[in-house]
Amino acid sequence: VQLQASGGGLVQAGGSLRLSCQASGRAFSSGFVGWFRQAPGKERVFVATMSWNGAYTYYTNSVKGRFTISRDNAGNTVYLRMDSLKPEDTAVYYCAARRTEYLTTTPSLFDDWGQGTQVTVSS
Repeated sequence: VQLQASGGGLVQAGGSLRLSCQASGRAFSSGFVGWFRQAPGKERVFVATMSWNGAYTYYTNSVKGRFTISRDNAGNTVYLRMDSLKPEDTAVYYCAARRTEYLTTTPSLFDDWGQGTQVTVSS
C-alpha cells in the first residue's frame, strides 16, 4: 500500500491541526495504522496507533488527551487530530501501516510508510 500524509503546517502553541494519511493500492482492511514523528537530530518515535477495525487505540503518554487517531468509513484515510499543541510537538510526522494483527509501537515493525508532513508549533 502507498501512503500519503498531509495536513502539516505552522501553528501557534495551543492551536490545532489535523493530519491525514491516505492509502492507495489497497484500503486499510486489517492490521494497524500508526503515526510517528521525528524531530531534528532525534530518532523516529511512536505517537499513536489504531487497529483498522477501530477496536484498539494506543497513544504515547505525552499526547494522551490531546491527540486523537481515527479513520474514515471508506477505509482509505486515517487522521490524527492534534489539539493543544506544544512547541515540543514540532517534528516531521509519518503515517505507517502494519499488516500483522497485533499492536506494536516499534517503527521497524511497520510495513509501509508515507513520506512525512512537517508540523511546526511556535511558542
